[in-house]
This record gives sequence, C-alpha cells and structure tokens, in this order.
Amino acid sequence: MSHPQPIARVVNLIAEESQRLWSTTPEQARELLRAGDTEAVLALEGSFALIAQEDERVLLARSLDRPLRYFLAKAVDGPVLIVADRIDEIAAELGRRGWSGQFHPSYTRMVPAHHVTTLRLVGCPDPNPVHRRFFDPPRATLGTDLDVIGRQYIQAMYDELRRWLAAQDPKAPIGVPFSGGIDSGAVLLCLYKLLLNEGQSPARLKAFTLSIDGGGQDARQALEFLDRTSLSMLGEIIDVESSALDPLRAVAVIEDYKPLDVECAAVNLGLLTAVRERYPEWHLLVDGDGGDENLKDYPIEENSELTIRSVVNNRMLYQEGWGVESIKHSLTYSGGYSRGCVRGYACARAYGFLEFSPYLRPSVIAVAEAIPFAELTQGSHERLYALKGEIVSRGVRAVLGLEMPVFPKRRFQHGSVREGEERRLFPQDEARYRSHFLTLHAATG
Repeated sequence: MSHPQPIARVVNLIAEESQRLWSTTPEQARELLRAGDTEAVLALEGSFALIAQEDERVLLARSLDRPLRYFLAKAVDGPVLIVADRIDEIAAELGRRGWSGQFHPSYTRMVPAHHVTTLRLVGCPDPNPVHRRFFDPPRATLGTDLDVIGRQYIQAMYDELRRWLAAQDPKAPIGVPFSGGIDSGAVLLCLYKLLLNEGQSPARLKAFTLSIDGGGQDARQALEFLDRTSLSMLGEIIDVESSALDPLRAVAVIEDYKPLDVECAAVNLGLLTAVRERYPEWHLLVDGDGGDENLKDYPIEENSELTIRSVVNNRMLYQEGWGVESIKHSLTYSGGYSRGCVRGYACARAYGFLEFSPYLRPSVIAVAEAIPFAELTQGSHERLYALKGEIVSRGVRAVLGLEMPVFPKRRFQHGSVREGEERRLFPQDEARYRSHFLTLHAATG
C-alpha cells in the first residue's frame, strides 16, 4: 500500500526580477496567492509567474503573457517540485542533481493561464493538481451597437496602457513591432495619444516593421498607415535576409513545435535580432499579441476541429484552448494563447526585451468576452471576420478621435515576406519541428 509523501522541497527557478508587477511587490502577491484570494490574484497588475507554499500545499498562478512550468522529481528523502519558465531549465536542474534519468519533456506540466493551480501531498502516486479559475468574465452581456462595443474595448486597452506606462522609466524608448494591421495599429495610436495626454514626448515611440529580403506587404501597408495618420516620423523598416530565419532555432527558443507558432517565432526572432543590433540598450516593446484571440479573427477554415459555433460559443477559446477539463487539453502545454504565449515572451527574453500587450490583460479580454458574437454573426464566417476592423476602428475614433486605416488580415510570417515565398520559407512541417524538439532533450531523456 502506497502512502503519499508531502513535498519535501520546492526549487523555484523563476527569477524574482522577472516579476513585473506594477502596484505590488512579488512577496505581497505571493501572500495573496497563499491566502487563496482569487479576486486579489485577478486584480494583480502586470506580468507574473508566482509560486507560494504553505506546508504541503503549493499554489501556482501566472498571467496570460508568460509560461509557468513545473516538474515533480523523486528523491530518497521525498519529492522535489521544480518550477521554471522553461523546459530546458528544468532539465538542467535535474542534471545538476543527478536526476536526468527521470526527465522527459512530456513529463513537465504547464500551469494554465487564468487559474490557480494547487498541489497537495504530492508523492507516489502523484495526485492530480486542482485548477481553480480566477478569471471568469461574463459572456455576451453587451448589446449589438458596434460603436458602444468599440468604445469600451479601446477604452479598456488605453487604460491598461496608461497603467503600464506609469510603471516605466519615463525616459525609456518604446518600440512597437508594427505591421500596420489592426492590432499593432491600435496599439501605436493609443500610445501616441497617451504620451501626448500625459505631457510626454511621442518621440519616445518607434514603429519597427519587418521586411524580409526587402519585400512583404507589411512594409508597404505600414508606410501607408503611418502616412494616412500623419505619423511617418515614427516608422522604421527593419530589413532582414531570409537566410537569417531559422525555424529550428525558433523551436529551441519557444520549446514547442506547432507550425504557426514556430514560424511566427522565427520571424519575431529575426526582427528582435536586428533591433537589438541597432539599439543595444533598448528594452521596452509593446505589441498586438492577443488581439486576434480576443476578437476571434482566425480563419476557421484552416482548422478542421473548429466550427463557427464552437468559436463563438466557447469561453475564451483562443486564449485558453478547450479548457482544463477537456480531453483535448494538453497537460504539457496548456492550450490557445496560454500555450502560444512563448512566441512572444521567450523570443523577447532571449534578447533582453520587456514585452507588453494590453490585449492580454483581463480587463480588455473581459470586454471582448462580453461581445455577443453569436448574435452579431448569425453563423456567418464573413461577418465574424469583418467585426474586428469595425469594432477597433470605431473605438479608436470614439476614444482617440482618430481615423484608423483598416487593411486585410495577414499573419506576421506571411506579411513580412514577398508574395509567393511563404510556402518555401514556412513549409508548416510539424513532424520536422516535433522531431527536432525531441532531439534537443535526447541526451537527458
């Protein structure tokens, strides 16, 4: 008969300085987590990956913008819980302790975003963790007036940017990875108006647009956007050769193998490499990650698992995937942007950037969840895809008093390359990416 043993040790590899909380300290945040106050955890402002321990009980929680992983190792004197940002950090820690034989990447676990994960009396056998939701916004509570929806959405986004800006060095330059698309366009316009309203110089701003081999629709689109909004002085084209794009390196950086995330990370790394070379001291980046997820702007036709009914009727589907109670939920990776956050966070971390997106904050997601998508779309893909441009442009007009150009949607990796080059540069070879990922840990597995 087996008797579970309490956790003997917790090894926390999350650097304290990586907690970017705006209005509280990491220790205060851990106390709130330890107390089980889910409303207080939801109210935390900023980016966090927290772990708190009380006797045999261990609680973990994170913001949507970053990963938080754990692994339960077995030692002679009891189990050891290892917590880290990255899978390779867990593997390295096991190696240092002589426990490499216990490791396989699939044995690591990801704390799902928007949940407090609780571990108790973890031993042999290991009981399942308990996930308790701390963010559960009501759905479809707004009316169908797109002007009202847009105003609330952009106001929430503007307010999050104001809180973020107040926590930053007022002299630090701010970069926006900029395609001229809806999400990065709204971010740039909000930041521009915010700086003016706060009495700060918009000269702090720079809109970085990636162009691979001198091509790509994004570069032309970005220049037109800036010209039509009289902000051409903010733009900077970042030219990168296609030979610098390395999807296999992206696999290693984000520790995942899903083709769209890998290829997005590959071009993101190309952009960040070039920006770091030009500006060695630059740190702050504000991007549009999460905007597509909030307003459900992904081609349903490209995913055989999805229907428009599943997209509009499932809570935070693109942010969280199918949910922790679903059979499809990945214990190793989580789901939705909760899984895909690494394409931004891990790439930025690799080059010393501090990245922020207002679209990932709960207050902005809450407005998006309140949109009555089913009523507005009536089962039409076309209506769904048109909603985002309508909502955001109307909101920008109402909140900022600006007219925002709206262009057709393109993925980052497609808009940055010449037309027709996507298939050659981004073959969407999941088997190759998965195989490479596994070879990275072959020596320790």
